[in-house]
Amino acid sequence: MEESLRLAVAVIGNAASVSLYAAPIVTFKRVIKKKSTEEFSCIPYIIGLLNCLLFTWYGLPVVSNKWENFPLVTVNGVGVVLELSYVLIYFWYASPKGKGKVAMVGIPVLLLFCIIAAVSAFAFHDSRHRKLLVGSIGLGVSVAMYASPLVVMKKVIQTKSVEFMPLPLSICSFLATLLWLTYGLLIRDIFVAGPSVIGTPLGILQLVIYFKYRKASVVEEPSKGDMEKGNLEKVDMEMEIVETNVTNRMNGNL
Repeated sequence: MEESLRLAVAVIGNAASVSLYAAPIVTFKRVIKKKSTEEFSCIPYIIGLLNCLLFTWYGLPVVSNKWENFPLVTVNGVGVVLELSYVLIYFWYASPKGKGKVAMVGIPVLLLFCIIAAVSAFAFHDSRHRKLLVGSIGLGVSVAMYASPLVVMKKVIQTKSVEFMPLPLSICSFLATLLWLTYGLLIRDIFVAGPSVIGTPLGILQLVIYFKYRKASVVEEPSKGDMEKGNLEKVDMEMEIVETNVTNRMNGNL
């Protein structure tokens, strides 16, 4: 029964995580369409890439005991492909300053992963110590990944606009963290459950902020009816001016 529950949570967690990694597709369609990264930040995607690389490595038999963490390999393997695609698209459409920022953050991140992989594979000779090294670093990176939307949340609060905090991303983030927290507790692995202890409350906070400022944005945004009413009022004023001018000219002629 417990094994079936773990499998069910892992499958649903995989689906939610893939949805989380796929959610920015909407954002990057906009980037490609406008040929501009606008005010979107590259940092969450680079941190997300490092997170996926680390947990793919963590789940492989090189680090884990055989295939005990196979669900981590499947979902994070998909995440590596998607996050790398986002970073490359961002780099392509970014301004020269933005390209420099991607390189300054991205290159050290990839080097860090290579060092961690090499040390875990060759410096340690048992699964326990390898998991301790990779899992500890992965835990820290995951917390940073789940905390990175705090920058966006700050911007939402300042601008009172949710334009740069898409709802699908917020929902998927909350669901994924909640499910992986459950899965980590079921398999008793602190490195799987740990990030979600931070991620789940942050996911809830993100949703609360979204719905609060979404309502504010809707209230502040003029409706189509108001715009049409304003246009009619403008036309009426212009007609009144014309009528006044005509009347004045007629009176002058008289």
